[in-house]
Amino acid sequence: MSSRHYIDEKILELAKSALNKKAAYGQDVDLSVFEEAEEKDQISELSKLPEEIQKTILNAGIEVSEEGRSGSFLQLDHSVVYRRLQQRYQGQLEILDINEALEKYPEVREKYFWKAVKPDRDKYTAFSATHPAHGYFIRVFKGQKVEKPIQACLLLQENARIQNVHNIVILEEGAEVQIINGCATAPKVKEGLHIGISEFYLEKGSRLTFTMVHNWAEDFYVRPRGVTIVEDDAVFVSNYVLLKPVKSIQSFPIAILKGKNSVASFNSLLYGLKDSEIDMGSHIILEGENSSGQAISRAIVKDRAKIYSRGVLEARHNQSRAHLDCRGILFSEEGVMYAVPELLSDGAPQSHLSHEAAIGPIAEEEVEYLMARGLSKDEAISLITQGFMDVKILGLPKHLENYIQELILQTQEENM
Repeated sequence: MSSRHYIDEKILELAKSALNKKAAYGQDVDLSVFEEAEEKDQISELSKLPEEIQKTILNAGIEVSEEGRSGSFLQLDHSVVYRRLQQRYQGQLEILDINEALEKYPEVREKYFWKAVKPDRDKYTAFSATHPAHGYFIRVFKGQKVEKPIQACLLLQENARIQNVHNIVILEEGAEVQIINGCATAPKVKEGLHIGISEFYLEKGSRLTFTMVHNWAEDFYVRPRGVTIVEDDAVFVSNYVLLKPVKSIQSFPIAILKGKNSVASFNSLLYGLKDSEIDMGSHIILEGENSSGQAISRAIVKDRAKIYSRGVLEARHNQSRAHLDCRGILFSEEGVMYAVPELLSDGAPQSHLSHEAAIGPIAEEEVEYLMARGLSKDEAISLITQGFMDVKILGLPKHLENYIQELILQTQEENM
């Protein structure tokens, strides 16, 4: 399916003003060194993919058989090559290429497209807005509670390409869904750039659990930009798992809790390996009465990796509360970790904001305790690490929790 560039002049004007605007955080990436990808043909089913690609997407949380999924979406480089909604879920939700949705529904252009994320935020949003993009449009209809997760995969198959993605998710009133978003590179890809714009809209009483698993190449750059709007009694849970080395990733998603009793939770498990530079964080803005949020981060730094773990809690309503919890373990004298918590009460003196942070090595007495009970030193360290990178903080259903735990154990066996 070919790209069409749905963009109005006002958005385009804003974007053009920011084409050279550096991001607030992270390395500055020269966009000119990467090429735009060519269109690819669609496939009839995921099992038609080459075996090495099937293995790659499996390691990013994507189930090739689709048995445990309500729907699937696959983008290769610039092209949407596959999307499917299981028959039993017809009428509960829809999954479209973003360009199909923009053409089919005028209200998507008027109410949602570039309305949460600002096109002039930085050079990456500006690039996305001034170039054709693909991505998914997912809408769960009013009152529908989708039992099985939707899976979406954004895969780079060609080297030195830019993948420009724009995703929109809408949960209508009372809807519930889980989305697994796997991002990865094919084995032959050494370098490239992923720019991902995500705009999520949660209407009254809805609930979205969004789990993102990243599995990039060692010389790959990643620049996601996301904003979620959360209305009355709605709940947004964002889980992020980074399992492989990456050249540079900088992500700072925002949740705006507009509604009464709205809730947001950001949870991340990060492995900083080799020469990775990982600048991750979240920003929760508490605007609604009795709104609440939490951000929990667990990070392991090995080799020469750098991790910047940021978190901003911003209260704009007196009856609001949020907590930030950031912890890291360093396995290397060459590795670096920064914990950067920020609390801001903006005209809300009765709000409750708190944070705790800790960075250090594994306690030697814990290792000695386990060794005294028959474990080798390596086994003891592995067991402590598993406990530290506790998948239970993600709040996933049991089958997804087990799946993510298997991926993490594989990462530990390969790298720790």
